[in-house]
Amino acid sequence: MNRADLIPTKIFTLPLLLQKLAQWRVHNKKVAFTNGVFDILHEGHIFSLSQAAKEADYLIVGLNADASVKRLKGDSRPVNNQESRALIIASLMMVDAVVIFEEDTPLQLIKAVMPAVLIKGGDYTIEQIVGAKEVMENGGRVVINPVLDGFSTTNTIEKAKNG
Repeated sequence: MNRADLIPTKIFTLPLLLQKLAQWRVHNKKVAFTNGVFDILHEGHIFSLSQAAKEADYLIVGLNADASVKRLKGDSRPVNNQESRALIIASLMMVDAVVIFEEDTPLQLIKAVMPAVLIKGGDYTIEQIVGAKEVMENGGRVVINPVLDGFSTTNTIEKAKNG
């Protein structure tokens, strides 16, 4: 993307995202979905999002809201607020849409979006992935991307603390 002013237009509320999805689907475009905190962006995130983007025509990223991050990761997180994290993720060329969700899991968001492909990074099993059952019952598929070893936001924070 050559025009930085377009980056914020990739950040959606759920109602606006559903409108955009309808437009994409009219043109028979396949949508992929992944989610995360993406607090301090690192090479592992870029690898994971790049792999996810290969799975469909469009990639939607569900981003945990600040309150959700605090509940999941503790009071010291997130380091960057949700607006900042959303803008950074939206600036990535492989990401087509970002939507912030308040819940601890993206289940309701996944049910609303109902992607053709649900992607999670890590050593999960399909049974452990939130929304996998619903996506597969709707004819979609679930992809588990490998994690790039040596990259972790928690480790990055610890390195920064310890100099």
